[in-house]
Amino acid sequence: QVQLVESGGGLVQAGGSLRLSCAFSGRSFTIYTMGWFRQAPGKERQRIATINGSGGSKHYVDSVKGRFNNSRDNTEKKVYLQMNSLKPEDTAVYYCAAGAGNSDATWLKPTYWGQGTQVTVSS
Repeated sequence: QVQLVESGGGLVQAGGSLRLSCAFSGRSFTIYTMGWFRQAPGKERQRIATINGSGGSKHYVDSVKGRFNNSRDNTEKKVYLQMNSLKPEDTAVYYCAAGAGNSDATWLKPTYWGQGTQVTVSS
């Protein structure tokens, strides 16, 4: 059974940084493509960053490209989302997900979800 636990959310001023972590428990971490999603109030959940099993391919939605960096440590079975130059519009609940994906990390079908962590960016 796979479980995902996010941490690292909080309140930060615009222009600041946060680092989210997602701890994976279970087997075969490297077979999973991992993704970060976020959901703002009244909006649909959106996938913002994806990383393939080896960590060699990453994909970002345009709104976070150049500001966020997705990485994974396959030894520690963790995924990270480094968020820099944060904006108020980045305010959302951030979720980690694991599932099937393609080699260039442009596609992910989540099977497992974390509980989410709140990120609030004040102006």
